[in-house]
Amino acid sequence: MLPSSTVENYLKAIYQAQTGLARHDALVPMGQLAAALSVVPGTATTMVKALAESGLVHYEPYAGVRLTKAGEKLAALVLRRHRLVELFLVKVMGMSWTEVHDEAEALEHAVSDRLIDRIDEMLGRPEVDPHGDPIPSAEGRVHLPSYETLLTCALNEPVRVSRVSDQDREFLHFVERHDLKPGAIVSVTERDAAADSVRVKGAREFTIGARAASKVLVQAVAALLLVLTIAGGASAQSSGAAANGSEPFRITDNSFLVEEAFNQEAGIFQNIFNASRSNGDWVATFTQEWPVVSQKHQFSYTLLWGSQDGDAEFGDTLLNYRYQAMLEGPGRPAFSPRVSLILPTATGGGDSTGLQFNLPFSKQTGEVYWHWNAGLTWLRAAEDGDETRSLTSPFLAGSAIVRLLPMLNAMLETVLLFDEQANIGREKTFILSPGVRGGWDIGDHQLILGAAVPFTWAGDAARDTAAFFYLSYELPFKKQ
Repeated sequence: MLPSSTVENYLKAIYQAQTGLARHDALVPMGQLAAALSVVPGTATTMVKALAESGLVHYEPYAGVRLTKAGEKLAALVLRRHRLVELFLVKVMGMSWTEVHDEAEALEHAVSDRLIDRIDEMLGRPEVDPHGDPIPSAEGRVHLPSYETLLTCALNEPVRVSRVSDQDREFLHFVERHDLKPGAIVSVTERDAAADSVRVKGAREFTIGARAASKVLVQAVAALLLVLTIAGGASAQSSGAAANGSEPFRITDNSFLVEEAFNQEAGIFQNIFNASRSNGDWVATFTQEWPVVSQKHQFSYTLLWGSQDGDAEFGDTLLNYRYQAMLEGPGRPAFSPRVSLILPTATGGGDSTGLQFNLPFSKQTGEVYWHWNAGLTWLRAAEDGDETRSLTSPFLAGSAIVRLLPMLNAMLETVLLFDEQANIGREKTFILSPGVRGGWDIGDHQLILGAAVPFTWAGDAARDTAAFFYLSYELPFKKQ
């Protein structure tokens, strides 16, 4: 029998029903299968008999059906296509996780295995889809972790939401409203059997029904995980914690001084404002980032202005292009080289035109994101006495971002700058900046606020301390 869309739908439905059975050799009742496929029992029985003749299922009249090994592999490959398509639609096409299930239902029968393998590679060989469902391998193998639900987990113990079992759009909106998307860390404080309700505490405290709680799958969070991650960052890197199922960060591309290697997703643009104040002077920048067709290409611009000794000035303007050369995956970081054109728009003429290059890398290990930058700034011409010469200022930077809560991160950033100036030469500047950032997902918008205290050592000068403030607002530029 050719694996038509109808065959694939039956195999997938049986596979998903099997995973909910108590015994590994139990049969799926025909009535349950018919209900899942929205057909009458007679239609389901006729199709199952045909599948049995093809060796894809084992069927027992009046008892039920179960997949054979061959049927299980075909069903797993259908699920693989479905879940990778869902993730592609969210990550690359910018669609909401609440609307991709129906799209993937249609596309799972149309895409080729070759295309699916390319999508898998581009997305970094992910292990779960946007709803936390495991993605089968190209060989049809599926890793099924052990889950509890908000209805069965221990009281007053932190758990991480790992999976949402109901793909209905209204239920996914319900999950969003209650901050229960995969990656959220919550605890159950009370269950009321008489009222069929569960009291949950996360960023806020709320009550949900028992039926909804049973659809939110969770895993326990080890109490010492954060301490061990900070103390053993190097060992976490070698063990591949992120590649082995760590939940993705809900805040990304929101560092202050050290660039993260993530372009904007398709259909989403970001507005970033930051300001720093030191010794009565202040400097502010505004950056707006836009994807160009897809996440591969990003254009942005940066405006600079500030005040020194009471005089307000406009600074140079940067036009930036960043290429998503590599997405993060098992054993490899994300990498997004950037080149910027510096335009001399500063008040009073400013410096000459120039270029800036940056090579940012990013990698998650457990509850920590690590970021590394290397680059240089080149100005075409600057006056040095009676002469004019170009100036080149290399820089190195690195940071660690620690997830305290799903939407709250502690940060430690460092920058080493070899700043070349006319008439002075190259001066070394070191910045150490502890900070914090937090935010809110508001539908398909995201608001991030942050603050830091940068400490700067430049040449032989005394240490300078500044206050740094950050605001980011991310939203779709087209109707979802």
